[in-house]
Amino acid sequence: MMDVDQELDLKGMSCPLPLLKAKQALSRMQSGQIIRVYATDPGSVRDFASFARISGHRLVASEEEHGVYIHTLQHK
Repeated sequence: MMDVDQELDLKGMSCPLPLLKAKQALSRMQSGQIIRVYATDPGSVRDFASFARISGHRLVASEEEHGVYIHTLQHK
């Protein structure tokens, strides 16, 4: 199991808020730290994958459990 430095519960928020809140949190984190985001917006899957490609942060995992999308990113 991976150590997570910060978790964000953003369930119920619509696009683009989960990604914006995650970006704000990442801006306060240090290189190598891990953030896990919980979202219910299905669009977050595409948003987080695109964001990781563009930003250079690493998308460690993107999973769905009972309608909750769990995105784990590592700060570049």
